Amino acid sequence: MSKKVYVGMSADLIHPGHLNIINEASKLGQVIIGLLTDKAIASYKRLPALKYEQRKIIIENIKGVSEVVAQEELDYVPNLRKLKPDYVVHGDDWRQGVQQQVRQRVIETLEEWGGKLHEVPYTPGISSTQLNKSIKEIGTTPEVRMERLRRLIESKPIVKVLEAHNGLTGLIVENIRVENEGGNNEFDAMWLSSLTDSTAKGKPDIEAVDVTSRLHGLNDILEVTTKPIIYDGDTGGIPEHFVFTVKTLERLGVSAIIIEDKTGLKKNSLFGTEVQQTQAEIEDFCYKITAGKRAQVTKSFMIIARIESLILGKGLDDAVTRAKAYIDAGADGIMIHSKEKDEREIMEFCNAYKKFQKRVPLVVVPTSFNHVYEDQLIEAGVNVVIYANHLLRSAYPAMVTTAKSILTHERSLETDEQCISIKEILNLIPGTK
Repeated sequence: MSKKVYVGMSADLIHPGHLNIINEASKLGQVIIGLLTDKAIASYKRLPALKYEQRKIIIENIKGVSEVVAQEELDYVPNLRKLKPDYVVHGDDWRQGVQQQVRQRVIETLEEWGGKLHEVPYTPGISSTQLNKSIKEIGTTPEVRMERLRRLIESKPIVKVLEAHNGLTGLIVENIRVENEGGNNEFDAMWLSSLTDSTAKGKPDIEAVDVTSRLHGLNDILEVTTKPIIYDGDTGGIPEHFVFTVKTLERLGVSAIIIEDKTGLKKNSLFGTEVQQTQAEIEDFCYKITAGKRAQVTKSFMIIARIESLILGKGLDDAVTRAKAYIDAGADGIMIHSKEKDEREIMEFCNAYKKFQKRVPLVVVPTSFNHVYEDQLIEAGVNVVIYANHLLRSAYPAMVTTAKSILTHERSLETDEQCISIKEILNLIPGTK
């Protein structure tokens, strides 16, 4: 009887290294590929370019592969105990880095039935990281970018979104990452805030910057990034205008628009009841959502309904009633907002939302209650967290400090420590060299 050989892999970008491992594994027996799901891969690095089903078709058609099974998490142990293979084959590159502990668990588990780990020397000259970097430099298509947000929501415990208001801040969201014990930690998508768009132009956040003007900034970001974009649509305007906004954003590859259930001249929600703000009638806002859904062409684009009930002091019951109505009208997501520094009312809504029979992804913007950790939001059932204005807010005081220093010292020498060098600026933007 042929021995069973288990090979775990993500197989997003098939290269000679993968083929070499499969070839070596086939010399030992019947090869079973444990193909990591999108969720498993996203738990420690970026979302794969190809969906699980697409990757599965490719692997099934590689010579030497007998079977493909889903590996639902980075940990091999559940599949190993189910299949009890004689061998696990892996490249020797996992002896260091994020998968070192995974490797040790594989060794300990195989010992339970006398299985062995067979490690194949790393194939020189091949780097998945470099291949992905090259693909990112090529760019993306509107369709691929648009559907990525839904895939992220399905695959990750929480999708992290950071504000961007121009090409440079878009590049920050695209490229900044930190390493921790779980792997690379980075932002998944970017938020095009009407507040930061208008503030960057020196105008008030009252929809003074029209859609056409905002699309210029959007295009600047689209040209230099590949990550999904969520567009702040304010109230969405009248339904007849909203349908054209939906069509335009969808055509450009934007993943989602968030519209708030207010009427009249837009005032920033964080003013709350300090300024006169009027909430839309439920029926009217539902009509706007439905009109937008009818206008879209793809299944990927998302219309997310932002509920202002807590901001306007109307309470939990009103927010819950509206959420159910908006979902029935076709909303692809619900955003619940609060200006309170205490997160209690947000958590009360989250607890009520968990009991809904019909749910869609839940979005929060913890600008006021910013002491809350992402793990707490995940526990509460939140799917998307938006850090809505922090790049602009942090840039402004830094620029003011620099300007004051030049005036004070009547030269710029003292600003050097606060500024990156000209050389770094030149190297910052792709294609400058």
